[in-house]
Amino acid sequence: MRLAIARHGDGPRQVALIHGLGADGSMWRGITEHIVAAGGVTITTVDLRGHGASDRSDDYSISAFADDLVETLPAGLDLVAGHSLGGTVLERAVARLAPSHALYLDPGFRLGLPTEGLAGRLFWATAPVGLTVAALAQKWRSRGRPPLDPRDDKLRTDATERFDRRMAIPVFRDVAHSPAPVAAPAVPSTILLSDDSPAVLPDVTAVRLEALGWDVRRLPGVGHDFWLEDAERTYASVRDLLQFS
Repeated sequence: MRLAIARHGDGPRQVALIHGLGADGSMWRGITEHIVAAGGVTITTVDLRGHGASDRSDDYSISAFADDLVETLPAGLDLVAGHSLGGTVLERAVARLAPSHALYLDPGFRLGLPTEGLAGRLFWATAPVGLTVAALAQKWRSRGRPPLDPRDDKLRTDATERFDRRMAIPVFRDVAHSPAPVAAPAVPSTILLSDDSPAVLPDVTAVRLEALGWDVRRLPGVGHDFWLEDAERTYASVRDLLQFS
């Protein structure tokens, strides 16, 4: 499927950004403004299938999302970044996209959800309840953080209204049962982790990936939404990746 895209900036260096579950390309606003202001870069944002202006589907598997990226984006970009679900999808597509560098923000490599034995069967038999509890726990951990900029709050509300909610449980099930392999990166890769990262990438896995050649960084004091909470610090933490030689 060819995905809906938007472009920002007009520089010679090419960057693509892939959003997370329930979002869309517009929600990168805070970080795209910083990158464009620095100059020299053209940014392409995509709306994954079932999100934003892209078509809906009966197939919301991670492999289908990844195939869409390969069909939509050119190979050999300078940098491709994926957040949360977008990081999971990028991991499946990155060898084919072959960017000079890949950036993963709290990628959903290994969800902290049960998949085996009685606990796994019970959880997925009542998945809507279990995922709601997990979402409430995440909201509790996020208490006390500053509210979103009104512009970002509006973008999030609009994205949620356009999001095909049918995909939520299939996506969580697919990611939980088929985690990303613990292996050396296919291309030079950086992982940026928030305070909420253990829900999508356990610390022990992050340590193992770092030993295999991944550049693992942490941004303390922000949650899973990163730039929506603090665009300036998020940009500063990866600015070196945008200073292309």
